[in-house]
Amino acid sequence: MDATAKPLRIPPEMRIYAEQHSIFDLIQAMMKRLLMEKPEDPIEYLIDLLKNNSIEVPRIFVLGPPASGKRTVVKQLCKHLGATCISTESLLREESDLVKEALEYKANQSMLWINLVQQRLSKKDCIKRGWVFEGFPKTREQAFRLQAAGIAPEHVVLLDAPDTVLIERNLGKRIDPVTGDVYHTSFDWPSSEHVEKRLVEADGIWESETVAGLLEYQRNLKGLESTYSTVSRVINADQPSIDVFSQVLTFVLSRHRSVAPHTPRILLHGPPGSGKSLQAALIAQKYNIVNICCGQVLKAVAADETSQGELIKPGLETGQEVPDSTVLKILTERLSRLDCTTRGWVLHGCPRNLEQAEKLNSAGFTPNRVFFLDMPDEVAVERVTFRMTDPVTGQRYHSLYKAAPSQQIQDRLQVNPQDSAESLQRRLDLYRTNLPELQELYSDAIYVNADQDPHAIFEFLESHIVNRLPKPLSHRWTPSPSD
Repeated sequence: MDATAKPLRIPPEMRIYAEQHSIFDLIQAMMKRLLMEKPEDPIEYLIDLLKNNSIEVPRIFVLGPPASGKRTVVKQLCKHLGATCISTESLLREESDLVKEALEYKANQSMLWINLVQQRLSKKDCIKRGWVFEGFPKTREQAFRLQAAGIAPEHVVLLDAPDTVLIERNLGKRIDPVTGDVYHTSFDWPSSEHVEKRLVEADGIWESETVAGLLEYQRNLKGLESTYSTVSRVINADQPSIDVFSQVLTFVLSRHRSVAPHTPRILLHGPPGSGKSLQAALIAQKYNIVNICCGQVLKAVAADETSQGELIKPGLETGQEVPDSTVLKILTERLSRLDCTTRGWVLHGCPRNLEQAEKLNSAGFTPNRVFFLDMPDEVAVERVTFRMTDPVTGQRYHSLYKAAPSQQIQDRLQVNPQDSAESLQRRLDLYRTNLPELQELYSDAIYVNADQDPHAIFEFLESHIVNRLPKPLSHRWTPSPSD
């Protein structure tokens, strides 16, 4: 490659199209699958992946000590995600020469287990729908062998609870031999008498056996945690099952950070005083993106001796609203500049209503992260009506939170007429009126409580900027007649 040649720059229109349709993430996922599977015919393999819509299917390990609720979580996950349930017991029920060999060796050979798993995961239901594996791998060695065989989970759930709780749970565990469902004499007894009569005691429920199982799990836990450190999360299993599953589902629907090209297009929306300007400045500084304050952009244009500047200058001086068409024209011109298209932007102060938002979208400036900063009106009144500005330094002060350091500065402080109680109330009323339509348009928006420490708000915003949005449940697999 010629080192003196200009680096390839992806055109802005292509970036937006690729991000909207997840093209970069799709290519990254396909390359990852190729490197793991190492098929003999890579092109045919990728064609099959795309035809089967199996690029981004669940690949989950659910691990935990005895009685931590692995089976219950796995069944619930498979029901919600449409994935295939797999366990070591179900593997041994398969009819194959490998299973016969495993049973002959009492399933103690690690490579036999890996071969069994590889054989099962290569079947059509696992490829097309994904899988959730209960209680495997059990050791670091097995985890390494799985990786060497090209089997890598997207998420690993590590259930955890105190040993005393697990021992108590295990003593009361009962199994339905027909369905395989797990019940408990104290916590989860079946309502059907017919089911109750056929329940049997689970294997290995007595205290000595449970303690042995706990010790075995704890011995191998550190190795499993280090192997899957980037894709695992510990979930507290000592809480109501509905809460356990809710946390597990949230985790498995999350997406790991992507290295695919990404141009931030961030929209901050909130009432007056919610801290949009501060958060936008922090984001722009941290990620070197362009801070676009609609009000400041209009003032900059008004300060220029241009026909457009002369047109909006009287309105800004008298506090009147600039026509939407003019605002959108000026704003889209700013967002079209090279710094915004290459580095990305964080926008605040616009859109204020549905019409502005739709015009921005139709002009090609669709945000890929939208945050609603919310707080009660009384907090906005307290924040805004007590703030003042030093006309000499431009520094902003607040009567309650940040008083002027000297009487000299205090005497020259000025209050913006728009910060009066009457003006603020009109702006709040207008904000609340337009809010429902904007919330409907930006259905994937992220909500944050703006009535807290600004650094806590920034950390929350940052976590949702750098991480991908979670997978929607609507994308889960549904069977077709050919399956």
